[in-house]
Amino acid sequence: MKRIAVVDDEPDITIVLKRGLEHHGFAVDTFNDPQAVLASFKPGSYDLMIIDIRMPKINGFDLYRELKKRDGNVKVCFLTAFEIYYEEFRKMFPTIDIRAFIRKPVSISNLVSQVNSTIESE
Repeated sequence: MKRIAVVDDEPDITIVLKRGLEHHGFAVDTFNDPQAVLASFKPGSYDLMIIDIRMPKINGFDLYRELKKRDGNVKVCFLTAFEIYYEEFRKMFPTIDIRAFIRKPVSISNLVSQVNSTIESE
């Protein structure tokens, strides 16, 4: 069973994503505080982390950087309700695959497809 962490400061979103992913056979942990993720994170614990970009205290990009320091192999998809400006993003994060974005709102079927695709890459 593949393990996924969902990090979003909105509990309604983490609840819906958790239920949808679990219905499709994933084991899911949710976090509404990015600092809680950092406090409990252990390398290799997740096959994928889904991280909201805009959160208080620590934004998704800073959380990604810290997680990558702790586990260079961690796979991440970013979750956002905002338009993604790929060219600007490429300049800031040249090594992140631009397919690693999930746009809110997302259907569970599209989410599952994106998750499977990201987990199976490399």
